[in-house]
Amino acid sequence: MFSFAAPLALFGLLSLPLIYWLLQVTPPRPREIVFPPTKILRELKPDDETPAKTPWWLVTLRLALAAALIFAMAGPVWAPSGVVASAAPTLIVIDDGWPAAPTWERRIAGAQSLIEAAARAGGPVAVALASESAAPALGDGPRALEKLRPARPKPFLPERKPIGEQVAAFARAHPTARIVWISDGLAQGDAAGFARALKESGASGVEVYVEDHAPRALVAPTNDAAALSVDVLRAGGEESTVVEALDAKGRTIGRAAAQFGAASRVRAKIELPVELRNEVSHLRIEGENSAGAVALLDARSKVKRVALVGGEGADEAQPLLSPLYYLEKALAPFAQVRTARPGVVDPVQALLAENPNIMALADVGLAPGETFDALSRFVDEGGTLVRFAGPRLANADDELLPVRLRRNGRVLGGAMSWEEPKSLAEFDAASPFFGLPASKDVTVQRQVLAEPDPGLADKTWARLSDGTPLVTAERRGKGLIVLFHVNADANWSNLPISGLFVEMLKRISVMAGESAASGGERSDIVADQSALAPMRILDGFGALGAPGPTAQSIPPGFDGPASAEHPPGLYGAGDAFIAVQTLRPDDEISAFDFAGAGLSASALQSGAQTDLRGPLLLFALVAFIADALIAMALGGRLRLRPFGAATAAMLALLCAPATMDESRAEPAPRSAVSQRDKDAALTTRLAYVISGDARVDETSRLGLEALSQALNSRTSFAPGDPVGVDPAKDELAFYPMLYWPIVAGAPQPSAKTTARVAAYMKQGGTVVFDTRDALSQRIGGAPTPETQWLRDLTKGLDIPPLEVTPRDHVITKTFYLLDGFVGRFANGETWVEALPPEPKDQAARPVRATDSVSAIVITSNDLAAAWAQDKRGQPLFPLTPGGARQREFAIRGGINLVMYTLTGNYKSDQVHVRDLLERLGQ
Repeated sequence: MFSFAAPLALFGLLSLPLIYWLLQVTPPRPREIVFPPTKILRELKPDDETPAKTPWWLVTLRLALAAALIFAMAGPVWAPSGVVASAAPTLIVIDDGWPAAPTWERRIAGAQSLIEAAARAGGPVAVALASESAAPALGDGPRALEKLRPARPKPFLPERKPIGEQVAAFARAHPTARIVWISDGLAQGDAAGFARALKESGASGVEVYVEDHAPRALVAPTNDAAALSVDVLRAGGEESTVVEALDAKGRTIGRAAAQFGAASRVRAKIELPVELRNEVSHLRIEGENSAGAVALLDARSKVKRVALVGGEGADEAQPLLSPLYYLEKALAPFAQVRTARPGVVDPVQALLAENPNIMALADVGLAPGETFDALSRFVDEGGTLVRFAGPRLANADDELLPVRLRRNGRVLGGAMSWEEPKSLAEFDAASPFFGLPASKDVTVQRQVLAEPDPGLADKTWARLSDGTPLVTAERRGKGLIVLFHVNADANWSNLPISGLFVEMLKRISVMAGESAASGGERSDIVADQSALAPMRILDGFGALGAPGPTAQSIPPGFDGPASAEHPPGLYGAGDAFIAVQTLRPDDEISAFDFAGAGLSASALQSGAQTDLRGPLLLFALVAFIADALIAMALGGRLRLRPFGAATAAMLALLCAPATMDESRAEPAPRSAVSQRDKDAALTTRLAYVISGDARVDETSRLGLEALSQALNSRTSFAPGDPVGVDPAKDELAFYPMLYWPIVAGAPQPSAKTTARVAAYMKQGGTVVFDTRDALSQRIGGAPTPETQWLRDLTKGLDIPPLEVTPRDHVITKTFYLLDGFVGRFANGETWVEALPPEPKDQAARPVRATDSVSAIVITSNDLAAAWAQDKRGQPLFPLTPGGARQREFAIRGGINLVMYTLTGNYKSDQVHVRDLLERLGQ
């Protein structure tokens, strides 16, 4: 029942200051008593005049005011009734699905009017709900009302076939019965079959009533990396609606308008930051209180923030070949992908500062240090670490792995190989990937092998056809570590370019952030494959509450539709719950054609009473104000207060722009750049690492000066004067190559310095480590102090697999054709990044190279001592075994090293093959 009490009180409160402001009655000023002449006294007129009689229209207004007050005190109501009474048995069938919820009160009021009318006529009445299957029982009016009062709409759309059979049986038992169908107006739920049952029932009269409201619904909510979106359905009615996004406390976070036009299904998008979208617990159509107008979101709908870090250097950043490219493409539809800014010293820690849910490392080896500790804390606190294998990871000593790895991976055609590429085996029922199709088109040519430790089977999520693990995982603290035993690009397997890869990453993304299971020796890292109990259930009006007695657990993979046994709501426990929607993603709603079914539908008359006290009191208030104004006007006391100046002043205050004093704003301070860095940025030059030993540092400087002079005279490259750098303080990015002589007595660099060196190598720089101990090394003996110092240093670096420089490596042919690299000594070996294995079916090439420049070169031949010269150009150090030819080849080797760092695999291009073959005499 609508009440006018609230608007009446509000109107009265607002009217009082208005009346006071408008009706300013100026009291008569006291006059000084004087005794003017008599003539003047006769001409004076009184300020207030009272009419001789009251106008008839004013008397009528006052009589109407009094009559309104009298009638209001009597409490009149308006109770129209268009219901036709009948003494015949009456069966009232009410659709009680979610489409009836927005107008449920009016439907109940209409049914109540029908029951009261039948009771007045003395006929029995029965009430049946569409969700029931029991036979309706006739009774008197009070009994029917008793059944009607507790009725509530159901959160699903019941099928009308069972109740149609009961209606037909009722009509056969009572041929003179009158059947009334209060319909929700939708064709869904087998409305056509129910209408046919009514027509064929043989009842003496069939009446259909509908409400003038077209139901609307939400289906297929999606929260992806771009926006939060949902499909809005309508069965007619308004051409636009508003969808609200609410959090768990019912606070509105965002809104989006849906314009239907001529369509019955449109997509509404709510564009908000990911942090806000992840707070949304459900979507609701504004003003539509029904379960169908609510779409629930669960953990699967949360957008995860995924940080990507690759092990390749900056010069390997080829968009179509980089592992990060495949990962970004696979993750983009459902996750927010973050990568580190170029030039960041430690990309892992920089991305951890952005609080990702998942950290994905593509062929990155982790050495003990700050980065390792930060990732360990990330996993222990609930983060998910996803790692992909590769040459670096296969040779790293790494503890952030779910299983122990063998040093040598398995390669198609290698020592530990298979004859044909292996395909995937079917996923186990305990695997999170269970249910995904294990496509036979996905093959693996190379993988890293896991050691057959106890518990390996429990940690395996995916296997190859021969049983070897492809994906393993393990709980670590509150977090999860997942390892793909292939790399993230298409070099080892075609898995990263398959649709299965996207689905596997999506399953991992859903699991990210889930708490670890408690109890048991085996970590419960797989998705719960048992039934999920109802946690909170939607009622017919779209409100979440405790589950009812009929709600049952849903089986694994349940996808609807909602029913009495599985009502829409949240199923599970804690934060690991699944949302069951009222409608399935492909469901539609449409208005039922009653005329086409041979039925005539009428508007439902609720018969609800309307309280008339509010309108009467409102009329009395208006009449009282009018009477007061009229009386003052007739008495000459009504003076309107001038408000033009006040209005203008108010507008000036509202429209005055807020001024900001920008003159005090100071520009942001700019970081100071040293003169040496400016010179290095303008002129390319070589650099050496200051070791702390004055003699070694002087040798390095003189050696690089001699090498720079040779480059200037023999090539088109004219480098500037070499400089010594301190990796802990100086910017290294300006120098393409660093010469680092190893001094065993020098202190080890700090972890921060090591991270700076690692970043330099990742960004395309090359470090030439020279242990200068070729004469001291013994095959099979203990490492020299210089070699041990270098081993300790490289523990903090992500070092790729190394090999002794082969004769066909591009580094031996970048300028001169060389067999090796000699320095002061000629018996030492030079190590570079290992070349990928050459396919058997490919013809041998005169020169091979990796996709990038080797970030590390290790030698023991004391290169700088062989290059060093005095001011007259004379060598400073004797060579072993010696000779001018050895010194010349040392200079040539240095030139090749510099040209290699500047041009990379340029000489391996096919355009140079003919010239190389000619010079090699082939």
